Amino acid sequence: MSGWNEKAVPDQSGRIAVVTGANSGIGYVTARELARKGARVVLACRSEARGVGARDRLVTEVPGADVEFARLDLADLASVREFATAYPYDRLDLLVNNAGVMALPYGTTVDGFETQFGVNHLGHFALTGLLLPTLLTTPAARVVTVSSPAHLLADIDIDDLNSERRYRRWIAYARSKSANLLFVHELAHRLGAHGSDVIAAAAHPGYADTNLQTAGPRMAGRRASERFMRTGNRFFAKSAETGALPTLYAATAPEVTPDSFTGPFLTALRGTPGPALRAPWTRDDRAAQRLWAASEEFTGVSYDMLKT
Repeated sequence: MSGWNEKAVPDQSGRIAVVTGANSGIGYVTARELARKGARVVLACRSEARGVGARDRLVTEVPGADVEFARLDLADLASVREFATAYPYDRLDLLVNNAGVMALPYGTTVDGFETQFGVNHLGHFALTGLLLPTLLTTPAARVVTVSSPAHLLADIDIDDLNSERRYRRWIAYARSKSANLLFVHELAHRLGAHGSDVIAAAAHPGYADTNLQTAGPRMAGRRASERFMRTGNRFFAKSAETGALPTLYAATAPEVTPDSFTGPFLTALRGTPGPALRAPWTRDDRAAQRLWAASEEFTGVSYDMLKT
């Protein structure tokens, strides 16, 4: 694992990957490197203009890459269903739940859920469940969900998942990232109980220079905060190329195990891929089960194939 980089990604020929939020940042780099190794990659993005632009840029950087754009808005469960229904292939080797929002002003999704919880967790919960039949019939498939070291700031509040009592943008973000890890924990458990060889794992990029840090301040009109974030990205963050390595490792390395959490090895923010620091509450079986039940109720997506 020491010194692991994108050159160590195994051959992906014949494999199909879906990467959410693949139009920029670590999602784009993840998609590009998978395509470079021979995978057919679906860029699942909210904006058609940015998604098509990313596809065109990718095939310029990787001539002959097999990539396509498909629209997916994780803030709209109807869009998630449309994406899954229109998915045209009879196999899915890799689903990378990468897209996310961070520290936004309070808002709600199309379906009325707090935006960070709705996009970061519920949208990916629904997407994974709807694509599950295809994942289960694909040998050695993987689901990789991108969390964050910020999950260490807060556990979920099962009685206030939509932050209706009080909204604090960073706490809401942290809770959504803890929800990602609880989802992976319970998904891995259910897949194992089902006897499936699908691996559910998690990763985080550390502090990477992407537009994730500046979107929230920009939406809130906090220009000083936006400038501060840009300055921090410029001087302290690592590149999106380096930030994508933990995701690529979790997605392709043969030694990855179910319910593992990969991040920068040296610290929580920088270094090559390795085991990441993980809050104990993200392995709480009871909390994971309660979040799962609430997520099924909120999204209307039931993982019937994994019920025992």
